[in-house]
Amino acid sequence: MVDSRSTAGVAVVIAAAGSGARMGGGIPKQFRPLAGKPMLRRTVEALRRHPAVGPIVIVGDAGPAREALEGIPDLAYAAGGAERQDSVRAGLEALAAQAPPPRLVLIHDAARPFVDPDLTGRVLAALEHHVGAIPALPVVDTLKRGQAGLVGETVPRDGLFRAQTPQGFRFAAILDAHRRQSGAQMTDDAALATAAGLDVALVPGAEENFKVTTADDLDRAERALLHGLPDIRTGSGFDVHALGLGDGVWLGGVKIAHDRALIGHSDADVALHALTDALLGAIGAGDIGQHFPPSEPQWRGASSDRFLAHAGSLVAARGGMIAHLDLTVICERPKVGPHREAMRQRISAILGIAPDRVSVKATTTEKLGFTGRGEGIAAQGLATVRLP
Repeated sequence: MVDSRSTAGVAVVIAAAGSGARMGGGIPKQFRPLAGKPMLRRTVEALRRHPAVGPIVIVGDAGPAREALEGIPDLAYAAGGAERQDSVRAGLEALAAQAPPPRLVLIHDAARPFVDPDLTGRVLAALEHHVGAIPALPVVDTLKRGQAGLVGETVPRDGLFRAQTPQGFRFAAILDAHRRQSGAQMTDDAALATAAGLDVALVPGAEENFKVTTADDLDRAERALLHGLPDIRTGSGFDVHALGLGDGVWLGGVKIAHDRALIGHSDADVALHALTDALLGAIGAGDIGQHFPPSEPQWRGASSDRFLAHAGSLVAARGGMIAHLDLTVICERPKVGPHREAMRQRISAILGIAPDRVSVKATTTEKLGFTGRGEGIAAQGLATVRLP
């Protein structure tokens, strides 16, 4: 079996050079947002959930790919070719230049963001006995051949399968097949492998592992992410900081001019602190003080967007997504209203979610209490998280 404790033996090539013409033009589909994240990022994160997966080569336009995958380690980039087969070969050659090259390789479509660890594991397990393996689903619908817009003959469906990715191979064998058949044009790597005389096994695929090709597919993918995660968690956070000497306050990741400043070990952004605790609470991961102790000098004056981004990364590591954030800032001054939209945009950017998933509100205590006297600012955050 593949040793899941080591990532050295299993690499991935992701074909991400398509233009997405069937999506209607514009931004290529692999870079389009899917429930708040670029589709390519969701695909990479899905593959990485299998512990055996190591280095990943992204084949396509490196500029937008790097932007979409910012912060994800162990990635390499290669330029795409005129055809998919040319792009895959470029990715394989990039892996061949590594020392040592991988033992196994998975070749995956950038537009299949729903691959799960079980499917990846089935492909890898089959490679212990076969040179190649692909996930596939048996054809269950009746097949008809069309003739001039009319129904023609019925095509027997016995033995027919719908091929999916990731398609797995022993690396040296598939690289050699690509090099020897560089002029041929095949629809997928399994066709190239079988043409080269390699044995390629079929393993059970998954209906959920569909390829996003059209605008309708994108809508289906959005629905799957938004409604396909049944475990809904809610967390709350509350924070207070005193006001002292200064020339502005940080609220929601935005510097607001003011005749005072919030006092704290970090930048004292009560809004981001409250949201950080809300996210940590939703996944049962403690509180902000456990992750960023105020007793540690390294967090003195730290920008609070680092705290919120960390909480968001912990949600992503659980395979979850942030469904909604609701923030209430409690103070007499400064007025939050003029900065509300900037705060929403900043919070959404920190977490990589759509701005319409962030609500920012403000209220006062009618001159009562420490906030009413202008001695400090408080914030309350609520987070709704969906986990698989």
